[in-house]
Formats: sequence, C-alpha cells, structure tokens
Amino acid sequence: MGKISVICAKSSEDLGRRLAKKINGNLVKTEIRIFPDGESKITLKGNISKTKSIVVQSIYPPVDTNLIQALSLISKAKENSSEVITIIPYMGYARQDREFLPGEIVTMKVLAKLFKGAGTSKLIVVDIHSLIGLKHFKIKSKNVSAVADLAAYFKKLSLESPLVVSPDQGGKERAKEFAKELGTEYIVLEKKRDRKTGKVQIKTKQVDVLGRDLILVDDMISTGGSIINATKFLKKEKCKRVFVACTHALLINEAEKKIRKSGVTKIVSTNTIPGKTSIVDISNTIAKAII
Repeated sequence: MGKISVICAKSSEDLGRRLAKKINGNLVKTEIRIFPDGESKITLKGNISKTKSIVVQSIYPPVDTNLIQALSLISKAKENSSEVITIIPYMGYARQDREFLPGEIVTMKVLAKLFKGAGTSKLIVVDIHSLIGLKHFKIKSKNVSAVADLAAYFKKLSLESPLVVSPDQGGKERAKEFAKELGTEYIVLEKKRDRKTGKVQIKTKQVDVLGRDLILVDDMISTGGSIINATKFLKKEKCKRVFVACTHALLINEAEKKIRKSGVTKIVSTNTIPGKTSIVDISNTIAKAII
C-alpha cells in the first residue's frame, strides 16, 4: 500500500502540509487559475493514492469558489482512490442548518448531497457552528473540537485570575469545556439577536469581573459584533484585560481592527482559516480524528 495522499488547495495549504507531515502522507499540491469571469481551473501536482486520499479545504470567503474547488478535488480524488476522507476545517454555510424563517433554503442539506455525490467517504469538520448541520449528511461524519488546543495556548500566558466568558447561551458548553481545560470558572452572557436585521444586544445586567483577565470564547468571529458588544459591556464592569479565543477567525469588514478598538488585548484563533490571528495549529487534533 502506498502512502495516503493529502490533497489541498490554497485555502488550506499550510494546514494540509502540517497534516501530511503528522500522518506521514504524500502531499499533493494544487495549481489554481482564476479566470476573469471567476471560474477556477485546478491542476493537481503529484500522484494520488489508489487506496486512500484526504482532501483538505476550508470553505471561507470567497465561499462559493472554495466550495466548488473542494468538490472538484474530492471528485478527482475519487477517480483514483477507493476511499476519500474530506476535511473541511471551516464549514461555510453551517449557520444555514435549519429553516429559521418561512421559505428559507436549508443550504447544509444541499451541501450534504454535493459532498456525497462528489465521492466523500467520511467527513471531518472542526467546531462546526451547530451539530444539527451534520445530521443532513448521509455519510460518516465527525466534528472535532479545537478547545483543548486553544486552552493550551492560554495556559502559557501569565493571566490574572482568568475567567472564561461565553458571549451567549449557545456557547455555554464550549466555555465550560475551555474553563475545565484551563482549571478556572466560566460565565455566560445573555444576548438577543434580531433575526431580520442581525443586530445584537447584551441582556445581562451585571457580572463580577473586577480586576480579572477575561477570555471570550467563541466558535467563529465573522463581523465581530457579538465580541465587540460583550467587550464593551465587560470593560464597563471593570475587568482587567480581555482576550478572544476562537476556532475560526473570518474577521470580515475590518473586524479585527474594530475588535481591538473595543478594548480586546489579543485575538487568538486556529489555522482552520489562515491569517494574522491564526497562531494555534489544529493539525494534530485532525490527524487523531482520521484514524
């Protein structure tokens, strides 16, 4: 049996390289040309295993381009390999996992059919926004958590009486797990989001955070609205420093700048999405999930 092939496009090249090293796989790089009309032309550079291939591709902006590239890589891998494991470190469209308002299309249902149709044998995602999304997939699927990796980074910092904070009820379990890894407590803020406008308000009235370093924990940061609101509220409550820990840092529309301006000392994210803040490597956790 030859080495497992690890195929990755530009959106996850660094993560793919690290993963191939961890599992002693054969890295197959891609050459991508984007035409003026937005179409992608993909050429693979390397040999694909006849037994097992792993496709690594995060679906972050440009979301639809990265999605089509992922499906194309899976399809090509399936032409050569009897088994294709698809790793989508950041799953775009994961927030569209159910019909919130009448007439909304559940896009995750569509993606489930596409991934299966392209040839995926098994799907691995990292901190998907909601596990409901994975229920639409009729193939083996697994969600892995980056919490332990992120917490390990914060263990190395000299924090003053650290407290883990979830910006909303939806992240309660994540905050609880993070606090357990760190050996400290956690609190959960109450927020209200307008489904039509997307505007977020903090409903919590008061918290005891005086003089403590806080770690705001979330699965993903897009525009940063929830984090900014939470930081402003916590700063008014006389906390010390505010750190942000998230798995996926999309940071759309100068979100990083706006978050820092609100009073955040540092944003720490994983390399599911490459960027300035992605300083925590998740390849080891993904490698364990492949076995």
